[in-house]
Amino acid sequence: MKRWQAVVEFILLAAVWGGSFLFMRVAASEFGPVWLIELRLALASAVLVPLVVRQGKWQVGLALWRPLLVVGVLNSALPFVLLAYATLTLPAGLTSILNATAPLFGTAIALIWLRERYSLVQCAGLAIGFLGVVVLLGWQPPTGAGGFGLAMVAGLGAACCYAIAAPYVRHHLAEVPSLVIAAGSIAGASLVLLPLLPFTIPKAMPSPQSLVAVVALALLSTALAYLLYFRLIAHLGSTRALTVGYLIPLFAMVWGVLGLGETVTAAMGLGCGLVLLGTAIANRPLPPQPAPPI
Repeated sequence: MKRWQAVVEFILLAAVWGGSFLFMRVAASEFGPVWLIELRLALASAVLVPLVVRQGKWQVGLALWRPLLVVGVLNSALPFVLLAYATLTLPAGLTSILNATAPLFGTAIALIWLRERYSLVQCAGLAIGFLGVVVLLGWQPPTGAGGFGLAMVAGLGAACCYAIAAPYVRHHLAEVPSLVIAAGSIAGASLVLLPLLPFTIPKAMPSPQSLVAVVALALLSTALAYLLYFRLIAHLGSTRALTVGYLIPLFAMVWGVLGLGETVTAAMGLGCGLVLLGTAIANRPLPPQPAPPI
């Protein structure tokens, strides 16, 4: 892959992933979080699963259905529904910033729960990032916006789900092809949500605008996004590909302004800056340890 091509695909990935918050903001109120995410997962599965079958890797997915189902719940079903619920109240840009705290929660979990070693600089980055969360919690919602607190908790809860899912994947699915993980976990997540559908049926037929948003959410922000992501991992490496997360909130805020006329407040800008700065510092690699004396 040529350098300019990698840059274009990197920006495109950030744009389509950032667009997911706009699409959820448009469709969540009419479909409801559960139906919206079920359609997102089912349509994306219809694209990704045949690719796994064509590559002859479907037997790997069947053999690992249990861990893939766990990943589907932690990395797709639960966080997607929580984010869709958050977009019922919060602007697309703010929801994306809350989602961007996932690496911070991952660092905190590794530090406190997994007892991994972190430097003082990394701990300072963690503190800066969570200071950004505090700034966001002080953001004032529009007059009459109910459920603001629950929406904020839902957004942060989704980030926590991603943070828990990441070490689980590293521990249980480290040698599994990324496409198998994506297709298997998304298909599993779709099955998990099926029993909830009869209890969350939309009250009215969704508008054409919401239907288009659902299709775009599934095909662009899920299926295409995963394919681009795995392609970038193959050519740039996982570490560089993961930095796409720094651009997603920026695109989400731009799409929110252009598509929905949302306003980017000073608190959102400052909070976003602190979260991204803290994440960058907290995820800096540690210097190599000196070799023990012989």
